[in-house]
Amino acid sequence: MKKTIAIDMDGVIADIDTHFINWYERDYGIRVLRENILGLTTAEAFPDGAVRKFVHTAGFFLTAPVMPGAVAALKTLSESFEIYIVSAAVEFPQSLSEKLQWLNINFPFITWKNIVFCGDKSIINTDFMIDDMIRNLDTFKGETLMFNSIFNYNHNHHRRVHTWQEVVELMKEKA
Repeated sequence: MKKTIAIDMDGVIADIDTHFINWYERDYGIRVLRENILGLTTAEAFPDGAVRKFVHTAGFFLTAPVMPGAVAALKTLSESFEIYIVSAAVEFPQSLSEKLQWLNINFPFITWKNIVFCGDKSIINTDFMIDDMIRNLDTFKGETLMFNSIFNYNHNHHRRVHTWQEVVELMKEKA
């Protein structure tokens, strides 16, 4: 039986940091450099309620760019592991259909049986979790990998990974 991996969407397979930066520049005319917002909260990095506005805008989740290397990495990982895409999408109910469409477009090899939309990821019981959100990793009972993000820059109590190639290399020894 294959070991299981829960993989987050936003900030892990969807490059949400870049998407926030691009939308902020587009809507507010202010260029944000990634290095200037490392370790800030989304509210500090993008003031005036910009993030809340973006996540409630039709098309935001559907147009998020794919994280570099994610498609090839998930295909490779799925050979040795049972992959589950897990998103706390119900926090933003309007995102549900967009996230499902986005997955079907970008990761068509992940079936509906392996997609979990929930409110609290502490219910997830896989062997591994790859996420960028500290609160999700902190409550997870299995082994964690923290995908590098602008917003988790100051946290170091989970093993940090920077690229999907790094994830694939690390997981080879755990299959």
